[in-house]
Amino acid sequence: MTETGTPTGRAAALDRLSGGRFIVTGRAGMDLYADPPGTRIEEAAAFTAALGGSSANIAVALVRQGCRADLLTCVSDDAVGRFCLAALDRYGVGRAQVRAVGGEARNSLAVVETRPTACQSVIYRNGAADFAMTIADVEAVDWATHDALITTGTVFAAEPSRSAAFHALDLARAAGLALILDIDYRPYSWSSAAEAAQVYARAGALCDIIVGNDVEFGFMAGDPAHGLAKARDLVTRGAQAVVYKQGELGAITLSPAGEVATGIYPTDAIKPTGAGDSFLGAFAAALAQGRALHDAVLRGSAAAAMVVSRVGCAPAMPTAAELDAFLATHPGPTQP
Repeated sequence: MTETGTPTGRAAALDRLSGGRFIVTGRAGMDLYADPPGTRIEEAAAFTAALGGSSANIAVALVRQGCRADLLTCVSDDAVGRFCLAALDRYGVGRAQVRAVGGEARNSLAVVETRPTACQSVIYRNGAADFAMTIADVEAVDWATHDALITTGTVFAAEPSRSAAFHALDLARAAGLALILDIDYRPYSWSSAAEAAQVYARAGALCDIIVGNDVEFGFMAGDPAHGLAKARDLVTRGAQAVVYKQGELGAITLSPAGEVATGIYPTDAIKPTGAGDSFLGAFAAALAQGRALHDAVLRGSAAAAMVVSRVGCAPAMPTAAELDAFLATHPGPTQP
C-alpha cells in the first residue's frame, strides 16, 4: 500500500521532512525575565522582554538550524500581539498564517526567573488568543508548500483550537506532510486531566513522530508507571519515531527498527526553561537534513543543553554553526 495515511505512507514520514519546510501550530507569547539573571520575580526592579510560547520557540529553533518555519496561530490585536509579530519577523519566522483577534482575547504572558533551582514561572493564559484558531484558519493554509506539521499539545486544550488542530492534522496528512506532536502537557490549560489524556491519545495515534518526557507519556497512559509502555504502543500503532525523554537520564528513542538509549550533554544550567522547545527544533531540523534518528536525538539533546545555559528561550536558540561547535568541543554525551 502506498496511499497517504496507510502503513507504507507513514513509513515514509521521515523522508518527507527532507524539504525542511515546517509549519508549526500553537502559541506565541511574551516572556518577561526578571533582570539581572538570578533575581527573583518579587525582588525585581526591571524585566527584559522576549518572544516566548512553545510553538514560537520551536519555529525560531528551526529557522536558526537552517529550515523554513511558518507559524499557524492567533495573537491578540493589541500591543503585546504586535510585539510577538515584530519578534517573529526579526527571527525570520513566517507569519502569513498568524491572525490577530480582538475583543477580550489576550496573548500568553510568562513572567520568569533565570535561576537554576527554585525557578519560578508565572503564566497568564486567561482568554488565550491562540485558542481562537479556527477551522477556517487551517483551511486557508496552502499545505502543499510545507513538508511537515509540528503540533504542540497545548492547541488541543480548548475550542475552537482543538477542532481546528485536528482538522489541520487531517489536511496535512492528505497533503502528504509528516506529522509531529510535541506532547507539551500544561495542566493549567485543561478543564480536567481525564479529558486531556483522552485528547492526547487521539492526537498521538495520528502522528508520525511523538516527542515528550516520561511524565507526559505516563500521563497519556493513565499511569505514571506505564509511560514507556505507552511509547511502545504508539510505535506498534504506526508511529515512525517516538522520543521518550527522561531528563538527566537521557532519552529512549523508539522506532519500528528498535529502541536506542542516549545520554545527555552536561552543562552549567542557569535555568530549566526552553530545553524541550530547543530539543524539538534541532531534532526535527536534523531529520530534515537527512541525519540518522540517533544523531538527530543527540543534536536535540545538545541544543537543549545550550539553551538552559543561556538567558531566555527564543533568544537562546542556537544556530547550526553554534550547535556544530558545541558538539565538536563539548564532552558527552553521557552514558544512558
